[in-house]
Amino acid sequence: MKETLELRRRGPVDGPQLVYLPGLHGDWTLVGGFRRALPPDVGWVEMTYPRTTTWSLADYADAVESALADAGVMRGWMLGESFGSQVLWAWAARPARRFDAQGLILAGGFVRYPLPTMVTAVRRIFGSLPPASLAMPLRCFALYARWRAGRHPETLVELDEFVRRRTAADHAAASHRLTLIEKADWWPVAAATRVPLYCLTGFWDPIVPWPLVIGRVGRRCPGFRGRRVIYNADHQVLGSASNSAAAQVVAWMKAGPGSGS
Repeated sequence: MKETLELRRRGPVDGPQLVYLPGLHGDWTLVGGFRRALPPDVGWVEMTYPRTTTWSLADYADAVESALADAGVMRGWMLGESFGSQVLWAWAARPARRFDAQGLILAGGFVRYPLPTMVTAVRRIFGSLPPASLAMPLRCFALYARWRAGRHPETLVELDEFVRRRTAADHAAASHRLTLIEKADWWPVAAATRVPLYCLTGFWDPIVPWPLVIGRVGRRCPGFRGRRVIYNADHQVLGSASNSAAAQVVAWMKAGPGSGS
């Protein structure tokens, strides 16, 4: 399989641009509600990672930078969801960058995973499971997501696509991404990054516990400008509280450097 990143744009190309870096699942199938909640003047750039088991986080960042340049996206905000936050920091670590980031947003994201032993255990268990054993949990998650997001026709199509994409190759790629999370420590990069940085998280998040993340980011990142904990949201905050999350992200984009809430 050719290891290429797939990118697509929606909305205006001459207004503010928001670049979405997906989480562990690696695609745009869970973010449709958030995308539809954005105002029409915000350009949206989304991507799907290849099902690779060889890329480093630097390779992910290189692919993102190249895809953005090929699409003519040279300036905007980066929104890193969960694993996508690690791609975001790998991009920030590049010695030369063509994309001009006006701001960085971690959505259920982190600098270094706060519970390393837990991610090691999850990676070992997840990697040892046959892909077929995940069929029932995936169906249960899809039912929960349908209930959470309502019955918007596009949402139902996207959730069906989400389930179809969870193949054996996808399982192997996700297991590899857990290995990348396990090894990564971006604190030196974050401590030297002065681009405006915001944290968005759901209150009900056992996967990336926000009390172990936000305080450290606030103390150690000079670019930190603000945070928002959405109390009716879970780890996938962009999907579980799409309207509130979109409104907050747009407010941060409009506030610019030096502001926050």
